[in-house]
Amino acid sequence: MENFWDFSVWGTYNVVAVLLASLLVANVLKKSFKFLQASLIPTSVLGGVVLVVVAGIYKLITGNVMFDTAFFGAKGTATLEVITYHTLALGFIASAFKGSKNKMTKERTVEIFNTGVTTVSTYLLQAIFGLGISIIAALIITDFFPAAGVLLPFGYGQGTGQALNYGGIYENQFGFVGGKSFGLTVAALGFISASIGGVIHLNILRRKGKIKIQNAEEGTIHSEQIQSDNEIPMQESIDKMTVQIALIVVAYLMTFLLMFLLGKLLPGMKSVIYGFNFLLGVLSATLVKLVMRFLKTRKVIKKEYTNDFLMTRASNFFFDIMVVAGIAAIRLGVLQNYWGIILIMGVVGLVITYVYNHFVAHKLFKNYPEEQFLAMYGMLTGTASTGVILLREIDGEFKTPASDNLVYQNFPAIVFGFPMMLLATLAPVKPILTFIIFVVFFAAMNVILFRSFIFKKKPKDKI
Repeated sequence: MENFWDFSVWGTYNVVAVLLASLLVANVLKKSFKFLQASLIPTSVLGGVVLVVVAGIYKLITGNVMFDTAFFGAKGTATLEVITYHTLALGFIASAFKGSKNKMTKERTVEIFNTGVTTVSTYLLQAIFGLGISIIAALIITDFFPAAGVLLPFGYGQGTGQALNYGGIYENQFGFVGGKSFGLTVAALGFISASIGGVIHLNILRRKGKIKIQNAEEGTIHSEQIQSDNEIPMQESIDKMTVQIALIVVAYLMTFLLMFLLGKLLPGMKSVIYGFNFLLGVLSATLVKLVMRFLKTRKVIKKEYTNDFLMTRASNFFFDIMVVAGIAAIRLGVLQNYWGIILIMGVVGLVITYVYNHFVAHKLFKNYPEEQFLAMYGMLTGTASTGVILLREIDGEFKTPASDNLVYQNFPAIVFGFPMMLLATLAPVKPILTFIIFVVFFAAMNVILFRSFIFKKKPKDKI
């Protein structure tokens, strides 16, 4: 029997409590120091950095890993990784439950499709440069993992959760010592790159007089944004927030059952299958939505059970926890021989993501190029939330379609990006071949992206 005073009972709770406390501390720091506000660094990133600093000081004084002490159940680092893994999928599931209220015109459909293709093209560009750097590093540094650079698009393009997933695959299956921390550190540098590149670009635009920086604070939320007339009441015998959490958890349970089944059918792909928990989570949430829609048409249920406002709050909560836990899980000690390579990848990732997305935005999104660029650059160095933070600086009321593009581009991005995720498991075995495939894939995606220019119809000569 467990004694309630044992740390084995309190360990996981203490980890979560410290994560949330770090968010409060980070929020106070951002409110207190103007340079932190100007930096646009997300509070969750700052909270993670605070924990890394505190854990580093603790190790210097005691020689022990702070999160692996008895207070955190003697396995706090592993708990942080588990939290990062699960919150990635939970955040995506909550986002998938939100409805689409905007009408899609032909022009908007093309813009959303192009946004999705841009996302995958940027992943591939990051993979090409990242893998190229790590292949060269492996020729110079003895026993360096040649496929490490593939973690650049997962850290920058997809964020903390996927950086941990693939870092774990490389560490557990292919012997990349410190793979998880390598991926998480790249993801942390991505958030810093979003801040540096975003702030520099905003200041350039302001000095040229092209924009007026808006207040990034949220405005007043109206009642119709919180609840529509056809939804279940906010409070009944069961609270409305409880219903939202229940739907998210049920969808994630379905996700686990699906992964379990696929793992039995394809045992050799088990690590990859469980690494796609976020993708299968979106599929499960979509199935739940379809079932609920069917039941509503049959008059079995008469009210809407999902609420966009509450689902947004839930997804933001999960993503905040994911980021702070992911950064806190970084083990600086295992990276002592890799810092030069990591910093080179970080700088290269910043530059290529900035240049490529700036070019695409001005070439294909002529009605709102700056808004599209900031949203995409922020997302492709951090997360969608980082993109929104940058976008809000010049489009506080989201009058342009740039914010919608971030949401709806997921489907084309998943379709085109899925092969790249599979290729990432080939990289440790055949890095050179994978590099060549990435280059060819990138070229093909750009043919699709710039199809209107490449296959432009020539005007007929007048007779």
